[in-house]
Amino acid sequence: MGTKEMKDAYVAKMQAQVSEWEKAAAQGRLEYQQKLSQMKAEEKQEQARRKLEELKMAGEERWEALKSGVEGAWNELKKSVESSKVD
Repeated sequence: MGTKEMKDAYVAKMQAQVSEWEKAAAQGRLEYQQKLSQMKAEEKQEQARRKLEELKMAGEERWEALKSGVEGAWNELKKSVESSKVD
């Protein structure tokens, strides 16, 4: 095998390695984004749960005011769940 062939084989080997690393990095970013979406959804779920508990504990005079907060938390949770769904 001549020098040119050795060089070409080496370059091809290095390109394959770089391509493999790029795929691994892309997969890592995808997994990170999925985990981040899951964490955000869990946080929104907890906020909605707390608002619901506040609403349960509220007296009749205060429940109307709390209702909008519960609805806001509920809508945020719904958006978060829908955005984290895998198509």
